[in-house]
Amino acid sequence: MLADRGYFSGEEILACEQAGATPYVPRPLTSGAKADGRFGKQDFVYIRDQDAYRCPAGEVLPHHMTTVEKGLTLHRYWNLSSCRSCALKAQCTPARSGASLDGSTKRSSRAMQRRLDREPHAMRVRRQTVEHVFGTLKAWMGATHFKTRRLPNVAAEMSLQVLAYNLKRTIALVGVRPLMAAIQG
Repeated sequence: MLADRGYFSGEEILACEQAGATPYVPRPLTSGAKADGRFGKQDFVYIRDQDAYRCPAGEVLPHHMTTVEKGLTLHRYWNLSSCRSCALKAQCTPARSGASLDGSTKRSSRAMQRRLDREPHAMRVRRQTVEHVFGTLKAWMGATHFKTRRLPNVAAEMSLQVLAYNLKRTIALVGVRPLMAAIQG
């Protein structure tokens, strides 16, 4: 299953895996910390052989605990002694004192990222498969928004657009006669 990073949801990924589907969904790069001028998760580098992270200040944050939240296994990392006196602490955490979350980084299972690293072309395949469809639909709609209002009406409008796209694409691929034969058969 390929999906864009906007569809990343830990619960949904877990449900896909439990249903036997292999999801390929990159994590979103959005972070409240970045918006507040602090370091984001991507600024922390995982050190595999130590099962630790290196923070932007160069300190090693060892693994301290593992918890399960909403079915996801989360591993927590921090270095309390270094974090309390760090010159970059204001850019790292909003905590005032040496709380146990100082310098912490949560990570869920790294299996998703390993899959994406092993198959770097997966997201390119998704873009090539899906983006053309959306671009075509937007062009048909005159690059404007939906003409209807309210969710049920917009859903119906979108369904008609997708039906028209699928019919045109099928005609282009197999032709009118085989399509009509399949519809009648």
